[in-house]
Amino acid sequence: MPSQDLRNDLIYSLDPVRWSIDILGFSPDPWQVAVLRSSARRLMLNCSRQSGKSTVTSLLALHTAIYRPGSLILCLSPTLRQSSELFRTVARFYHMSTAEMVPAEAESALRLELENRSRIISLPGKEQTIRGFSSASLLLIDEAARVPDELYYSVRPMLAVSKGRLVLLSTPFGKRGFFYDIWTSGEGWEKIMITADDCPRISKDFLREEERSMPRAWFMQEYYCQFVDTEDQVFSSDEIEAMFDDSTPHIEI
Repeated sequence: MPSQDLRNDLIYSLDPVRWSIDILGFSPDPWQVAVLRSSARRLMLNCSRQSGKSTVTSLLALHTAIYRPGSLILCLSPTLRQSSELFRTVARFYHMSTAEMVPAEAESALRLELENRSRIISLPGKEQTIRGFSSASLLLIDEAARVPDELYYSVRPMLAVSKGRLVLLSTPFGKRGFFYDIWTSGEGWEKIMITADDCPRISKDFLREEERSMPRAWFMQEYYCQFVDTEDQVFSSDEIEAMFDDSTPHIEI
């Protein structure tokens, strides 16, 4: 008969939610449970600000590193500051219960290397910093709506050989870019939208105050995951699309 520790370890390897609760003492929200248990190779999270999207993807990164030896997990963010914040969440979870985890061989402000040869590396969104990586087991792109299209398309080949997972997480940022295109028309993705109403830590009173204090478009974008036109656009997205729609009547001059 296998020991209780071995049975538990098998359960934790198969169920990140049980691992999160029992080992880290962190109880995910219902939508975070769905993310952690998802088997989708392409996962898109369109989430309100402060909803916990960085938290759940940090859990996913750490679980992958521990239970898939030799994994390369890359966490890409638009700026160095954002990369540091995302990695800080990963490190915080790692140090919550180190006795139950794989020991670290090296750790810095943006990197964690484990004795099982897994690596978690958080990178700012600059093409020259990521070109040298390949065969990623998990690629997380944080604040994806603000990552340039050319950078997104340059990192996708990292998954070609490894057949790794790709997770996009972001709050919308206008009707533009790959994040908007994938959300509206991309195929082969599991898409999850989490508004401020889905987060128990965001109060109704706070939302009412924000609604009074912010332009309507910004409020709907930041808290209700709506893709809205940017203020500097001369034409709205609907007007631009209509220009290329054959069903739209044309005026002869």
